[in-house]
Amino acid sequence: MDRAILDQFDYGLYLASAAADGKFYGCIVNSLSQITSSTPEKFSLSLSQSSATKKAIDKAGVLSITLVGASCPDNILNEFGYKSGRAIDKFSKFDTLTDAQGSPYLKEGMVARISFRVLDQLDAGSHTLYMLEVIDAEAFSTDPVMTVRAWNARGNEAPLAAPVFRTLDKKIGWKCTVCGYIYPKEELPADYHCPICRAPASKFEKL
Repeated sequence: MDRAILDQFDYGLYLASAAADGKFYGCIVNSLSQITSSTPEKFSLSLSQSSATKKAIDKAGVLSITLVGASCPDNILNEFGYKSGRAIDKFSKFDTLTDAQGSPYLKEGMVARISFRVLDQLDAGSHTLYMLEVIDAEAFSTDPVMTVRAWNARGNEAPLAAPVFRTLDKKIGWKCTVCGYIYPKEELPADYHCPICRAPASKFEKL
């Protein structure tokens, strides 16, 4: 099989977020898809089984998803795309709002917000596939939605939690033990520094 074919697909980037145990969790995903047009509309979403955000969604039963704008600042995508909610509070650096169900979300750099209720879920091995029902929605701007390809064009790797095929092919990369950033390549240069917290290569551990 020519796996490179799967790199021809492009995907929107979205910030999925939920509240659980008094804390806010969120991560960048690229797997949101509308599956019905009848009211209330149904969507599907997949999340890694190891995601802290996934565990928060399971507890809350509701979530908010904001559509990331093409002009979204890099620091937002870096915070929610590569760091772990187990290690830090990703929302602490930003002006955070909550929807009627208590799910956190950002307006900065975002196109719109959609609040969802979880209807069902399916174990898909490394990921969980959710069926979601729209509760509420709110538009913020007319900015186009950021895509994986547009993010790559800025010189960045696809966010860790975005379940594009190449991130599922095999577990490779190095994790910064300071902030949780993932360097998604087999070999880590000796003079490498984390682009998020500037920790040296010695602070990285192989996945």
